[in-house]
Amino acid sequence: MKKSFLLFIVAAFALVLAACGSGESTTSTEGETVDTAADNSGEKLIVAVDTSYVPFSYLDSESGEYVGFDIDIIKALAEEAGVEYELKPMDFAGIIPALQTNNIDIGIAAMTINDERKEVVDFTDGYYDAGLYVLVREDETEINGVEDLVGKKVATKQGTVGYEYAVAIEGVGEVTPFPNIDQAYMELDKGSTDAVIFDSPNVAYYAATTGAGKVKVVGDILEGQEFGIAFPKGSENREVFNEALKSIKENGKYDEIYAKWFGESSN
Repeated sequence: MKKSFLLFIVAAFALVLAACGSGESTTSTEGETVDTAADNSGEKLIVAVDTSYVPFSYLDSESGEYVGFDIDIIKALAEEAGVEYELKPMDFAGIIPALQTNNIDIGIAAMTINDERKEVVDFTDGYYDAGLYVLVREDETEINGVEDLVGKKVATKQGTVGYEYAVAIEGVGEVTPFPNIDQAYMELDKGSTDAVIFDSPNVAYYAATTGAGKVKVVGDILEGQEFGIAFPKGSENREVFNEALKSIKENGKYDEIYAKWFGESSN
């Protein structure tokens, strides 16, 4: 009898240990069953943004949060795709290398789709049509277009299509690339450079806001471009977000975001 009772106690204790150690579920104090097993399927995607590029992405001084066209677009796409993400502010020049080494999952930074970049990363379809503008001081009379930049000093942002275009201008003087476009605008304001060449939406926004009355756009838009969202080569997320992009364009969400930041329809 004593032996049988002892075996029963040991067996019962073993069952309790097995239940506690399964890691699959337990019961909360409210009586709800909750999963306690590790689940890595819900890992957040790391999304790199260049937060010095108004109005696409920047730190709002009042709210302390990142805002902008790119910020709203990636939020809408993630909601459409049913995925979670985490923003990772980075210098523009570091985004493609980070994608190549798989340190980030997505890069959205008003990045122009071109053949050189397509060799090392994958892009969605274009999500914004843009180009380049030449910006000069309001009192400038000699520079009326890109053809007048011969022998002139030009500032732009490093690692961008604007820089590539500037250095290719025949007869252009000194071309100075800066880590942030704000520095190029400051150089123009100080008179240390004659012109800035950069993406049309950012130039137009600056000319209408901070630079109002101090600078002006001259000449026609240059180098028609499309901005794309970048992924590591072969990433499955690329097609997921491409489909989400098509969806928000069809259901009107894209136009809503576009109008919020640019005050007009995308069409």
